[in-house]
Amino acid sequence: MTDRHETLVRRQFGSTSEAYVSSTVHALGEDLTAIAARAAAIRPECALDLGTGGGHVAYAMAPYARRVTACDLSVEMLAAVHAEATSRAINNIATNEAAAEALPFADDAFDFLACRFSTHHWRDPHGGLREARRVLASDAPALFADVIAPPSPAADTHLQAVELLRDPSHVRDHSVAQWLAMLELAGFTATSVVTSRLRMDFTEWTARMRTPPERIAAIRALQSIASSDVSRHFAIEPDGSFTIDTVLIEAH
Repeated sequence: MTDRHETLVRRQFGSTSEAYVSSTVHALGEDLTAIAARAAAIRPECALDLGTGGGHVAYAMAPYARRVTACDLSVEMLAAVHAEATSRAINNIATNEAAAEALPFADDAFDFLACRFSTHHWRDPHGGLREARRVLASDAPALFADVIAPPSPAADTHLQAVELLRDPSHVRDHSVAQWLAMLELAGFTATSVVTSRLRMDFTEWTARMRTPPERIAAIRALQSIASSDVSRHFAIEPDGSFTIDTVLIEAH
């Protein structure tokens, strides 16, 4: 099961690496600005971008850290990050291929950690967060940003379904309560929780993952039969664009 999931993640994101580097949704955002601001305040010696994806957290931290490690499961994604960092003349980012649940770093190796839009792909979020806690110095901050599940069961079911249809490597968007419980079990103490809303342009959202036409049609079918409450929560638009909930949690 583990190997199959990791293979699926590598396949999904290996072929879409350039799209994630150039993605406006990933390159911008108040959460990314907040991560950069915390890095600027702390000036870490060694920062970890866990689940780097297109590398945007690493690029944001690089001006303020002596060294940044961009870690991801996809070799192709890491190659795209390296190329982008080179094109930006950023020379303090190193890449490392690893699953979040099995990080190849020593205990207390980092004094700053950020993880953005990655955890919902982890096969074992509890294990990944335990590893994050292990490799982070005890008094150092970690910032986790992700899509979150809404409290309504119907809206939650809708979100997980459309996420999976769009990207079969999706595991689960967790609620804020689930996030806080997972962090506590991993040994973290949350010190700040900020929620926000993020609009997803349907055409860009599906094109970025190269979602096949039949799955796009299935997503649109689910949207068309969504209850009024679900449709209202996600602000589903005539073209399929919609708005999701996100969270930025700082923990120590």
